[in-house]
Amino acid sequence: MQALTMMELLPPPSGLQAEYVTLFTTGSLHFLHELISMFDKKVDQILQLRVSRKAHLDLSGDLPNFLENTEHIRSDPAWRVLPVPPRLQKRHVDIGDMAPCDTQRFIKALQSPAQGIQVDFDDGNCPSFYNQIKGIHNIILAVNNQLPGMPHISKAPVLMLRPRAWNMVEHNMMVEGKEAPGPLFDFGLLMFHCGKILFEHQSGPFFYLSKVESFMEARLWNEIFVWTQEKLGLPLGSIKATVLIENVLATFEMEEILYELQEHSAGLNCGIWDYSASFVNKLGHREDFLLPDRSKYVNMEKRFLRSYMDLLVQTCHRRCALATGGMAALLLPSSLNTDSYRRVLASVKRLKMLEINAGVDGFMVYDLNLIKPMQELFQSHTEGENQLHLLRDDVRVTPEDLLSMPSGGVTLYGLKYNIAVGVLFINAWLSGKGHFFYRGQVEDSATAEISRSQVWQWIRHQARLEDDSRVVNRQLVTDLTEELMTELSPFCHSSGSKQRLHTAADMFLEVVLKRHFPEFITSYLNQDHTFLSYQSPAKDKMLESDKLSKL
Repeated sequence: MQALTMMELLPPPSGLQAEYVTLFTTGSLHFLHELISMFDKKVDQILQLRVSRKAHLDLSGDLPNFLENTEHIRSDPAWRVLPVPPRLQKRHVDIGDMAPCDTQRFIKALQSPAQGIQVDFDDGNCPSFYNQIKGIHNIILAVNNQLPGMPHISKAPVLMLRPRAWNMVEHNMMVEGKEAPGPLFDFGLLMFHCGKILFEHQSGPFFYLSKVESFMEARLWNEIFVWTQEKLGLPLGSIKATVLIENVLATFEMEEILYELQEHSAGLNCGIWDYSASFVNKLGHREDFLLPDRSKYVNMEKRFLRSYMDLLVQTCHRRCALATGGMAALLLPSSLNTDSYRRVLASVKRLKMLEINAGVDGFMVYDLNLIKPMQELFQSHTEGENQLHLLRDDVRVTPEDLLSMPSGGVTLYGLKYNIAVGVLFINAWLSGKGHFFYRGQVEDSATAEISRSQVWQWIRHQARLEDDSRVVNRQLVTDLTEELMTELSPFCHSSGSKQRLHTAADMFLEVVLKRHFPEFITSYLNQDHTFLSYQSPAKDKMLESDKLSKL
């Protein structure tokens, strides 16, 4: 019992007493204590390494590049990652941004024909205590075949569990006087309750690892996997993990990341918005890295993003690792056989064909109605379970390719869109939700990240609008935010929802006007008193929905 006296856990959220008792047993608490005590200092070290690397870039003026001291890893043609289990060999279409606290959508996903589900505690999830407990408990029910109408776990879409990223903490658990690292809290509970059962049914445990910035972080995850497997009596290599390459620095270390996770790798994943935002995070104060309007000038066909995707596919396939693409955020209109339906479907197909032609082995969609059309797209244009045979020997990507910013400026539409996404994301978080719907697509922390990053950077460099040459400054952004409030207020059907929206607008302005760039919007919100007060026991259930989520 000594370990339990060194842990503090807040009481359960209202309505989740039974789920709380299921999750936090004496055994699971002992396991969490051991896990967190073992790796807490190393988590702090990798976060400090991030600060050190950023400071070096700022002070030296250097640009990211391939590492000299790991050149021997990249130049050695012999090593490969271990083959993945059969259930991971063919994952053409996964469902993305699946916050498992949304029970009904989770059940629909488990009943769908998708090959996999990104079970998301990161980008698409708001990490309130209620959502974490509800989400993890729903996964336990699914793994034990206790959710209504779902197929057996060995036949359901494979669960790709995504814990929170390193930058997040769990406020509701203290271990030896410190808040628990969010990813260890999530990973520990998922592995303790589900790891063995998933392994016995040849359906896991499989993970997505978010926002990894270096091979040292991959090394830490590998150490955690080895330790956990030993503790739980699982064979070495049972855990498989796909690393999301969401940071420009990680792009220069992809081979090293695979090398560190050789026994546990399920490949790498590329996306667009977190990755693009990382340029502002690491280099955005330099005028050479002014990122133009994403709504007009940033897409996967641009040199810096196309090169990143090509290099990721080449790197993975050279090492026999799977390479997966990003998530289609567009939503199909409900009315079939309409011009708008055909237009959205054609747009998604065109974007996903870019990824298929680049050689990806799969990608994600949010809309469940896109699963079958995208699977048909894969089947029509590829052969076999994956595209590992495409080695992409034609690819010759240089640092200049990866760091080449697209040309273009800033439009009034793009500025307004970024402001809206940033404000509405914060509003969603204050409502206990990790994503929302806006103008025909799903928005989550990745799109909020690029949106607020661009507004901050445009103010920082006093960019001018293409429309009328106005300077993007504090006053313009404040005025446009106030216009947005006027536009959205009629959709607020209570004084509480209206107050919450205005609070979100104030918090957004606070973020984009900071002298120094807040590294992650999720960290910033998660540490903010306003968000924490909204997650107090009186408000721990997801707050009432309103039409703002469906604009």
